[in-house]
Amino acid sequence: MIPLAHYLILGAIMFALSVIGIFLNRKNVVILLMSIELLLLAINTNFLAFSHYLQDTAGQVFVFFILTVAAAESAIGLAILIVLFRNRHTINVEDLDTLKG
Repeated sequence: MIPLAHYLILGAIMFALSVIGIFLNRKNVVILLMSIELLLLAINTNFLAFSHYLQDTAGQVFVFFILTVAAAESAIGLAILIVLFRNRHTINVEDLDTLKG
């Protein structure tokens, strides 16, 4: 059986990688979306680890809700990204700083 500490270390590593991805790469929207998804997966790993450790299913229920929100966020984010790419011909964050109606 894998101890709880191993799951928490894995979650912390994934969380740190996602935060590094968000702060170091502010130019590409796709990498920003992937970093946000990795952040949510790190949180899900911790929820599942504590749920299994405490023999409580509440953490697993939260994981289902988080996965649902993450899937919706990915679909909407990619749809917005495709529309922006069709209009501006770039996905560079620095070029997407103006909003027009």
